[in-house]
Amino acid sequence: MVNNQKFKKRVGLLNLTQDQLERLHQATLDILTRVGVKVCDPAVVDLLKNAGASVEEDLVKIPDWMVKHALQTAPGRIEIADRFGSAAMVLEKENIYYGTGSDMPYTIDVDTGERRLTVKQDTINAAIVNDALEHLDFVMAMARASDVPEERVDRHHFEAMTLNSTKPIIFDANDREGFLDIVQMASLAAGGRGRLAEKPYIIHYCQPSSPLFHTENALEKLVASAEEQIPVIYAPAVMCGATGPVTTVGSLLLANAEILSGLVVHQLVSEGAPFIYGGGTPPLNMISTVCSYGDPQLTLGSISLVQLSHYYNLPSFTLAGCSDAQAFDQQAAMEAGMNLLYTGLSGGNLIHDLGYMGAGMTGSLEYLILCNEGVGMLKFLLQGLELNPQTMALDVIEKVGPGGQFLTEQHTMDNFRSQMNFTSLFNRNNYENWQAAGAKSCGEYANALLKEILQWHEVPALERGVEKRIKEIASGNHRFRDELA
Repeated sequence: MVNNQKFKKRVGLLNLTQDQLERLHQATLDILTRVGVKVCDPAVVDLLKNAGASVEEDLVKIPDWMVKHALQTAPGRIEIADRFGSAAMVLEKENIYYGTGSDMPYTIDVDTGERRLTVKQDTINAAIVNDALEHLDFVMAMARASDVPEERVDRHHFEAMTLNSTKPIIFDANDREGFLDIVQMASLAAGGRGRLAEKPYIIHYCQPSSPLFHTENALEKLVASAEEQIPVIYAPAVMCGATGPVTTVGSLLLANAEILSGLVVHQLVSEGAPFIYGGGTPPLNMISTVCSYGDPQLTLGSISLVQLSHYYNLPSFTLAGCSDAQAFDQQAAMEAGMNLLYTGLSGGNLIHDLGYMGAGMTGSLEYLILCNEGVGMLKFLLQGLELNPQTMALDVIEKVGPGGQFLTEQHTMDNFRSQMNFTSLFNRNNYENWQAAGAKSCGEYANALLKEILQWHEVPALERGVEKRIKEIASGNHRFRDELA
């Protein structure tokens, strides 16, 4: 008798042992107690000092016990909804979710294939395409609009995303004021501040400045996130050989120190507020001086940070689906395939930057469509095997017997859709049928699919009055921020 059983065993990518994780943690604590971090907000300096940190002007040294307490109070599980309030993502160990990144200054034009400056419509297009792609889970702005006022670009990005996708949104903000405006916009879309707090569909992304430097701007947004109970990612991007040691391990220690010191501040403001661990340690290419997104050193650092997040029992944020290639070509596909696979196997929760080319400078929606197919394949592989009478097919094996065939069996018709990975992009045909269909390349199919999505995909609209008020906030034509408190 065989019990029904589902095996969901991750292939696993454990490049750090428990002993190594503990050594990294202890070395990080040494950095925080002996070297310290710069804290450029007097109110936060006072907060840390009153809590027990050693302070000398804006240099703060944080004792071990403060880090330990912050790790104990931060939640290990964060639930994220979609714009409707329905459950969308559960951020905890090994649940993997993929999405785009933000703020690329250039884009590959959908019609001409030429690289040009991004505009707001590119952010809108990216949101629509992301909303349509079944294997992507969250949205980031992807483009940095050059045709709106710089001081309000963050609000325009959020407006574009929340009006053109129902998926969870990770947003950045210019400053505290921008953050609060965006929270109000999200409250309008969610149906009120209370509903947004109960079922958040937004996550804030902000960064310290490496090495070991917390700017006033970053701290104000970090503090506001804690006060407003909006999930926050506090993600350093330590560049190996530039803003961090050239060794991956040395840069990991710096990144970890920046994240943990940010966590201490965050939890001092509001114990139990949702905090997401992560970031990256990209290398500075010593030949081209490019911050490399395709170098395996970046992936090695990223998956190591994911393992540290598991060690600390914190949700994680990492990156993949990106390349140094300047065109949607074989290099782009190879680099994305590798880093999508490795970050997925490592169990990173929020995996962003899909569709990034040109070392983080150029976005390509065709490339995003390719990454979506790769994610679909990866999720298929990681869903595991379910053992039950239907999948084991003992009855049909006995019926067909030696020398028979299974093509015409009802069992095949009943089960093939759930057992195979179907694709709308990759060629699964023979040579003759491929030629008869036009002998198109993968890139040509991706462009055609992209244009089809942009023409036909419909995103459920918000109420007209709500949409109008969101647009007013984005443009600065609003008066009251607290009306949804």
